[in-house]
Amino acid sequence: MAKILIFLVIGGLIGWIASLIMKTDKQMGPAANIGVGVAGAFIAGLAMEKGAITGDFSAVSLVTALVGSVLLLGAVNLIRKGRIR
Repeated sequence: MAKILIFLVIGGLIGWIASLIMKTDKQMGPAANIGVGVAGAFIAGLAMEKGAITGDFSAVSLVTALVGSVLLLGAVNLIRKGRIR
């Protein structure tokens, strides 16, 4: 239970940082930040062939999750607004 809570908190922080980078923080709430952080980590983990969710909180996995979250927000913005930012 504690690992899941930590994972959600870290996912929320990663999603929030990604939303700051992509300048979408005004439009997103805590639930969206958590979703973006977790989904970004999952997508980036699959893309890097390291598996989806390993529970490893190393610097590499955190940066990977951040990059995945930023790319996810960029893709969503591209679909919704026709531009990345």
